[in-house]
Amino acid sequence: MNKDASIRLQDNIILEHYGLNELNLESVKNYRERFAKVKPNHPWNGLETKDFLYKIGAWGKIRNTSKEGLTLAGLLMFSEERMITEVLPQYFLEYRENMSEIVNDQWSKRFTSQDGTWSGNVYDFYFKVMNELSYASQAVKEVVHEALINALVHADYNGEGGIVVERESKQFRFSNPGLLRTSVEHIFTSGISNLRNPNLFKMFILINFCKRAGSGLKTIESTCQRYGWEKPTFIQHDPSERTIFTLPIVSFPERHNEWGSENFVEPFFDLTEKENVFNSVNKSGNSINNKGNSVNKIESSVNKELESVNKGLNSVNNDQNSVNKTQDSINKDLNSVNNSVNKTDHTEHGSEKEEIEDELWKLAELARKKKRLSPAMMEQIILQLCAKRPLMLKELAQLLERTPDGLRNNYLAKLLSEGKIQLKYPDQPNHPKQAYMTKQN
Repeated sequence: MNKDASIRLQDNIILEHYGLNELNLESVKNYRERFAKVKPNHPWNGLETKDFLYKIGAWGKIRNTSKEGLTLAGLLMFSEERMITEVLPQYFLEYRENMSEIVNDQWSKRFTSQDGTWSGNVYDFYFKVMNELSYASQAVKEVVHEALINALVHADYNGEGGIVVERESKQFRFSNPGLLRTSVEHIFTSGISNLRNPNLFKMFILINFCKRAGSGLKTIESTCQRYGWEKPTFIQHDPSERTIFTLPIVSFPERHNEWGSENFVEPFFDLTEKENVFNSVNKSGNSINNKGNSVNKIESSVNKELESVNKGLNSVNNDQNSVNKTQDSINKDLNSVNNSVNKTDHTEHGSEKEEIEDELWKLAELARKKKRLSPAMMEQIILQLCAKRPLMLKELAQLLERTPDGLRNNYLAKLLSEGKIQLKYPDQPNHPKQAYMTKQN
């Protein structure tokens, strides 16, 4: 695409041959749910999809004609990679990380808009990147959020190279096509931003992902000063017309007392714990919240016969062994306090066992009530639970109301490496009844 085309393809241009069929409807649905959450009484909540998209700048109408269609911003935000690249052949999004001290081309994790496992649009890319920061402090999430939004709304999507987010042990690097429209010398002090994609920015600001143009970089600078991190740097690479923003972060603090910073309105839901946002948003066939927030939708229910988390010979709810099998089961009642706790040993039915299960339920109560517990507090609760009896991953997830993957990756792996907990079957990591326990068990 030449520079003339870049000038023509502003993000408010109307693509009259691109309609609602080109959208990833799960992305649109999730956006509308977020909009309703931050603006519950807004009149746009009652609009039909096309009218809602028109209001936020994702749909356009050509005056004096009957032609209408997606705007370029709407395509970028809510469509899929295949359709986006029909209009913007150079469009590309990439995340990669190398947490070792040795800088090389070996990435421990990488995903791109082209890999076919997700929509590939800008909106979902944001969540996939932020979901990689599940164990980072709120301060780190805050500055990365601002830098990521900055790259997405300032990128020249006609340019080459795409948007690349690189995570290393002591820094993040954000690279996007398009040079800054404000001088590097005044980028942090002016408080003014010359947006390249104002419609895209408007869509983010409507769901409280940002406040106003220019405020994000000030937030980054003040946060870095507060934590003693080096000042971020901008590099303008003229030959390739790319902007590279480096965000030095000395460490990922273990103390997490930054939650609820008075200067930061958290725009995203709890990415680390109760829900994995991306997995619940964009997998229309597998989303546990695919329809009406129901976890039991027929097509994708976590308890569907073929995909049930309790399916299999060793399932704690297997017909022959299930503690919920009989009509008089103490866990049969939907509202039973023990309904969501699977038992690993179904031979004990005495009062002692019931007391232990009640204790487990009470110990985990704080985690169920507060979805933003500090990692230190969550680790303490996990240790208390595992001290009562060996607990399988599913049991912990249900007691704490967190995702199994989130618990495994963010807490259990760390506690195992520190020797604070151990496996019930250490020589058989994949044992069907594998459980976590403290050493005194």
